[in-house]
Amino acid sequence: MAGGWARDGAVSEQIEASIADELQRMQARRAPVGDSLTHCAECDEPIPEARRAAIPGVKLCIDCQQEHDLRPAQRGGINRRGSKDSQLK
Repeated sequence: MAGGWARDGAVSEQIEASIADELQRMQARRAPVGDSLTHCAECDEPIPEARRAAIPGVKLCIDCQQEHDLRPAQRGGINRRGSKDSQLK
C-alpha cells in the first residue's frame, strides 16, 4: 500500500530499482588487471606471493586494501528517483 499520491507498488518499485542500480554499478567496477606489484603502492611493504597469484594486478597489501575499502566512496548526491523526502531537504 502506497501513501500520498503514489500508486500501489511504487515504493517497492523504487527500492527494486535502487538495488538494481547499485548491483549494476558494482558489476561495472573493474577488477585489477596487469602485473601485480611486489611491494605495496602506499606503504612499500612486500605483498605476499599468494595474494599476487590470487588477484592479478594487485597494487596494495592486505592492510592498505582494508583501509581503502573502509573509506567512504564518493558518489553523486542526486536522487534521480525524486522521492518526496529528498525534495524537502
